[in-house]
Amino acid sequence: MKYINADEIFPSELLEEIQKYVHGKTIYIPKAKGSRKKWGEKNGNRALLQQRNDQIREQYAVGASIGELAARFYLSYESIRKIIYSK
Repeated sequence: MKYINADEIFPSELLEEIQKYVHGKTIYIPKAKGSRKKWGEKNGNRALLQQRNDQIREQYAVGASIGELAARFYLSYESIRKIIYSK
């Protein structure tokens, strides 16, 4: 994490108000709620897993067995079941 000097980004009135509570210490200001990305959204892993799961459901719908899908996708029998029976 890169640190930024507060006097470079905050207006002087706000900086003076913050200094009343924190004197020369490092503080962390979190991102606003709702702006945080979910796991895998930034690097595309979430989308890849969704595509894989869609393929599994499609292949099951046309007759592939759970055992065949487990072998084809290198997943356990239970993992394939969870994917098939989830929405």
